[in-house]
Formats: sequence, C-alpha cells, structure tokens
Amino acid sequence: MADTYDFGLVGLGVMGRNFILNVADNGFTAFGNDLDEEKVGALITEGGDTDKVNASSDVKTFVNALTTPRKIMLLVPAGKVVDIVIESLLPHLDKGDIIIDGGNSFFTDTDRREAYLKEKGINFFGAGVSGGAKGARRGPSIMPGGSREAYQHVKPIFEAVSAKYKGEPCVAYLGPKSAGNYVKMVHNGIEYGLMQLTSEIYDLLKKAGGLSNAELHQTFGQWNEGRLQSFLVEITSEIFEQKDDLGDGELVDKILDKAKQKGTGKWTSQNAMDLGIPVPTIDVAVSMRELSALKEERIKADALYDRPTPKTVDKADFISKAEQALYFAFIITYAQGMHQLADASKEYGYELELGEIAKIWRAGCIIRAALLADITDAYQANENLENLLLSPSFVEKVKETVDAAREMTAYGALNGIPLAGLSNALTYFDAYTSSRLPLNLIQAQRDYFGSHTYERVDREGIFHTEWEDN
Repeated sequence: MADTYDFGLVGLGVMGRNFILNVADNGFTAFGNDLDEEKVGALITEGGDTDKVNASSDVKTFVNALTTPRKIMLLVPAGKVVDIVIESLLPHLDKGDIIIDGGNSFFTDTDRREAYLKEKGINFFGAGVSGGAKGARRGPSIMPGGSREAYQHVKPIFEAVSAKYKGEPCVAYLGPKSAGNYVKMVHNGIEYGLMQLTSEIYDLLKKAGGLSNAELHQTFGQWNEGRLQSFLVEITSEIFEQKDDLGDGELVDKILDKAKQKGTGKWTSQNAMDLGIPVPTIDVAVSMRELSALKEERIKADALYDRPTPKTVDKADFISKAEQALYFAFIITYAQGMHQLADASKEYGYELELGEIAKIWRAGCIIRAALLADITDAYQANENLENLLLSPSFVEKVKETVDAAREMTAYGALNGIPLAGLSNALTYFDAYTSSRLPLNLIQAQRDYFGSHTYERVDREGIFHTEWEDN
C-alpha cells in the first residue's frame, strides 16, 4: 500500500468506480471511500494493485491516506447526501483541502456549500461530469467551476482523465462560484431537447415512412456519418438493432413509453423562466416526459378520439427532409441553451466563455456532436455573439433546412403525430426572426384591465390610456 494517494473519491457506485479507475490508468494514485463494504472490495479487486488504487469504508482512514492539499471528489446523489458526506469529512480535513462535487447538484446549493466551507478554510467547487458510466471510465467531459486557485491543484488530474478532441482535453476552468454545476445543468437541458427531437423524428419515420427497425438502424447510422454525427444519433442507430433477450424481435418495441427524469431538465427550464430567457424546445421536452407518465389516461383518451391515418409519403424524400428537420432543430436547441448560459453568466457573475464551453463538449459528453465544432468556431469568432442564429456561419445552415422543418411540422399536425419539440423549435425560430410580433395587443390588454402601461413605436416614454368601456 502506498503511503499517500494523489486523489480521493467518495461514492463507489458504477460512475465513481469507473472514474477512480480512470484516474489510476492515467498515472495518478487514487483512494476511494464508500460505506458499502462490497463496493470497497469491488474497487480493490478491479484495481488490482493497491499501490495505485485502494479504498476503505472508514472516513478517517480515507482522508489520512491522501496527499495535502487533499483533493476529494464526491460522486454521490445530489441533495442532502452531499451535505451529509461533507459533514463526515470535515473533522478530518485541514485548511486548504479541496472538496469537489461531481454530481448534478442544483447550482444554488453549490453556492451555499462554497460559502459555508470557505469560512472553515476548505476549498469547494462543483464539477459537472458528463458521459455516463462509460465516459467516466474512458474519458468524460468535465465542467469545473469555483476557486481558480483551488482548481490548479486538480487540473493535471482532470486534464489527464477527460475525453480528448483532436488531442485537446475536454475540460476547462469555467468560472467562479457554481459556474460548473450551472453549465452542467444547461448541458442536461440541451440533452433533454435533443433526445425529444430524436424520438419525434423516429416517430415520423416509423409511422409515416413505414421504416422497419433495420431501416431505422441504417438511416440513423448514415446520418451519424454526416452533419448529424453525434453520440445520441450514434446510440439511436445501435438501439434499433438490439434484440430482445426475453422474447422475439427488437428490444425497442418492448420498452414502455414512459420517460423518467432526475430534475436537471426541469431546473434548466425553471431557471430560464426566472432569467426571462426563452428555451421552448427544452421546456416542452420536460413537459413531454411528464405527459408520457400519464400512460393509463393516454390509453383512455386514445379510445375516445379518432386519429388520422398518416398519408402516404415518398420514403426517400421523407427521410431526406426528416434529416434536415432534425439538423435544424438541433441547431435551435443548442442556440437556446447557449443563450441561457450567456444571460446567466451576466446575472450570476460567472464570466463564462461560450466558445470554451462548446469546445469541451466536443467529446466525452452526452451532447457531443460534430455541430459543436461549428458552435465553437462561431463563439471564438465573436465572443459577444448574442445568439447562435445571428452567427453568419449558421445563417446558411438554417436557411437550407428550415423549409424541411416546416414541412415535417405541418405533416405531423395534419396526420396526428405529435411533434412538440420540432414545432416549438420552429416557433422559436419564427418568433426570434420576426421584427414585429403581436405582443402589442397583449400590452394593450394589460393596460386596459390593469393599467400596466405600455411603450410606443413612434415616441419615447411610458404611456397609459383610459380605455373606453362600451
């Protein structure tokens, strides 16, 4: 057993065990901690060499095994568990030690914990980790925020274990306070949107295009070789060929259509509303998961109402336009998420560099996509870019695909196929690119019934009218 270890990790579930083994594979010694003796034993067995990887269920033994300043990462469920673990560590820590929350904690909890621990001389920061269990083992995208000085102690380890895009590590210091957790929250919101859009295009291809699972596998596989190349499109292709080991046919057809969530998408949507930033594609992705949970009610309603029979389509043309529509909607979803990050950066003092964020998302994370290289370029070309839709490099991409998005949305509406994500992406685009919206009427209504005042297009000032009540 080594005298001291470079890195400590609390929480030896699949994610934690994979991350700590990744640390050891990249030349750093690591020590794990978990109350579950079986998980402790599993890590020691899989690690193979206790001089490189070791673990204990005893907190004092764990803390004393680490070099100072101690670098301790928590990969435990968000919420009260994080606070409980912090309190268990505190009696054994020294001033200057570092605690890193690698879970999906709500950003205001991170701010609270940082302030609390700062008073005790302990450095604390949140670091979003994306890529799932496989990413944790092979190289995730990591989004740290907090004390820049404290991050320098962890930087060599994070850069070593992170995913690489053309040799560049997919990790970067993002900003002070809860910047890391906030960026991960919006990352997950974007993820919700992209997953919803992908499921809708699947629905169109299956119900209207009549594609078999084999054809869906081939179609998404071909798309993944082009401009839609992404982790989600890649795994979608693979899902369609997975056989059901409990019965006949493909597994996807046996999975219940009730999607669950852990809250990060909802947090993104709620916080966007607090900031006054429109993210309708993300909003509706959350709502559709909630609607999907109403399975029994949906079955009853389905029996009460007639649904149109989808009109026959030209399969090749339909597949082509579905690809264009999905690409268009992916752009819109990223645009909404990046817009939220830009506004949050100003509101919370994060000092975020959007080009840097897009850069570390290019590999390792769930929303990694070829499109992110273009997004990185757009924000590096103009760091003050207000919205991705205003980038010259994206104008042509959108112009080339928006008509297909309109056609697919109209087809869905006329043929009873719900396309909440796609239609909201299109509505967002049409509203954002409209120099005149009908909200003048809403302002008139508000002033009529509540004397809320209004502004005018022809002169400066705030106005109120005594409306005639006929």
